[in-house]
Amino acid sequence: ELIENGRGLKTVYDRPTPEAEYNFSAEMLEAMINELSRLITKYSASPWNTKITANKVVTLLTEHRTLIQEELDDVLVGRRVLTEKDFLGPKERERRRNLTSENKEGATPTTDQEGEKDYSRYFFAMDQKLLEVRRIDTRKSLYKKRKEAQDAAKNGTF
Repeated sequence: ELIENGRGLKTVYDRPTPEAEYNFSAEMLEAMINELSRLITKYSASPWNTKITANKVVTLLTEHRTLIQEELDDVLVGRRVLTEKDFLGPKERERRRNLTSENKEGATPTTDQEGEKDYSRYFFAMDQKLLEVRRIDTRKSLYKKRKEAQDAAKNGTF
């Protein structure tokens, strides 16, 4: 009843879009890292460092800072290409406005400053296709697990 008719509490799996559909600009990621570092420093010092909950918070924040640092590295190297739908900081938006105005004045958007072709749009499109395939596979897997759990519950086996 809950799964077939969609009744009951909403879960993470009921969200219309997964969280991984947007990126942050380097500027915003750096601000996040700075804030996490501030919190880690605060809760690592006394009087907080004697509390178990504060130590757990420090552990979680440190792990999260590592993940954000990896994301920042991806953005800086170019493995993660930002789009207009992403969360861009003021400096990144200004930089994009300037690029757009330069492109309107005659610069070609398909070449970079050294005259080499820019294949980032192609790779970004491929990455989006792979992400969609992974989403579909994940949904199928979750549906299969739910179905197996339902069948097990009906049969009395767990």
